[in-house]
Amino acid sequence: MSDPSKVNRRTFLKGLGAAVSLPMLESMIPARAMAGAAAAQPPVRMAFMFVPNGVHMEEWKPAATGAHHDLPRILKPLTPVKRDLCVLSGLTQDKGRANGDGAGDHARSAGVFLTGVQPLKSEGSEIRAGVSVDQFAAQRIGHETRFASLELGTERGRQSGKCDSGYSCAYSNNVSWRDGTTPMAKETNPRLVFERLFGNGSKGERNESLARRQRYQKSILDFVLEDARSLTRKVSGNDRQKLDEYLVAVREIEQRIQRAEGKSVSKSSVLAGLGKPEGVPDSYQEHIRLMGDMMILAFQTDVTRVSTFMLANAGSNRSYRPIGVNEGHHSLSHHQNDRDKLEKISKINTFHVEQLSYMLQKMKSIPEGDGSLLDHCMIVYGSGISDGNRHNNENLPIVLAGRGGGWIRPGRHIQYSGDTPLNNLFVTMLNQGGATTDSFNDSTGTLPFLS
Repeated sequence: MSDPSKVNRRTFLKGLGAAVSLPMLESMIPARAMAGAAAAQPPVRMAFMFVPNGVHMEEWKPAATGAHHDLPRILKPLTPVKRDLCVLSGLTQDKGRANGDGAGDHARSAGVFLTGVQPLKSEGSEIRAGVSVDQFAAQRIGHETRFASLELGTERGRQSGKCDSGYSCAYSNNVSWRDGTTPMAKETNPRLVFERLFGNGSKGERNESLARRQRYQKSILDFVLEDARSLTRKVSGNDRQKLDEYLVAVREIEQRIQRAEGKSVSKSSVLAGLGKPEGVPDSYQEHIRLMGDMMILAFQTDVTRVSTFMLANAGSNRSYRPIGVNEGHHSLSHHQNDRDKLEKISKINTFHVEQLSYMLQKMKSIPEGDGSLLDHCMIVYGSGISDGNRHNNENLPIVLAGRGGGWIRPGRHIQYSGDTPLNNLFVTMLNQGGATTDSFNDSTGTLPFLS
């Protein structure tokens, strides 16, 4: 008979150069909680997902407030999870406006998206923004997890030089800021994220472990097999099934990365950070989903409770040929109400939302506590610009997914009035996520009507 007291919540499957964190299992819950003496509540996680260049608002915003019925075209891919999210209209980032600083709306939109602080217009080394909401949370609750936060993206970018009308590239290529002068550079290479999550030891030790696995064509799970077998003897039948499903998910991600790399040999250029990263899928969709899947694994295993994900950099001019859009996204966003351009923008916007839906459905499929992983998350998805042609920063396109541990009442479209600061949402999330505060940058209070 298994003994739950023998399994520690912080259990890793460990092996040479590997440390595979585990999801919460029944056998990790203290016996007194199993007996009802205390409730073992899963932690609340938060993620912030950024898309560039605004959206086609006519096909984004629901026609009516209140409970979701039929979602508009761009949001239609979210139909399977529409009862798990709120569409929030009327929120503003005032400091994304020029406010006397002139052009550079795209760079400002990213720099201000999670901060609410007007970025200093500078192309040189002197940059100034403000601490972002994810890092505000990480500084207060990050000590409770292996990683304080996880910063992800799909497009690399410079941290210096000019990217937008006199604004440093640091603003265009980052939404996460540790403080006013320190952006948190995102990781865009799936292999390096995987090794960070599941490798053990220093960066050099992780690289050595990777080279060894590639040399002998081994999975990271091969290095923790003995530990996994030992664990299965201590846990319940339900836990064994959950553990098997989790390890299959880890292996599936590892195989997808290997396919992107082409072959299982040592990749010195990856480890040295030289040239185009090996392991980045040719398919943009697969790249997004790989990164999203690893963010989900990080939440599932409580490796971190805070993450950001830039689906593309501010002002990105990526084309979307697989969906029939050959022109660059940024160029199309200056649509001047041309119906053909607006149609192509809607296709791009819908594509991005499809990736969000993929991630939310996966999170909903993972049981946790008395619900799902998604129930214990707060996922913000949106852009720092509303309409890409107007470059306006009011009535931003924002989705809030998940129940935040039970306090959010999803399944609705909520319309806020005036210039309600987006940071009011962040204050509310911070308090629910354990990073208690009365204010955050330009906030004016908490955001009502969410519960």
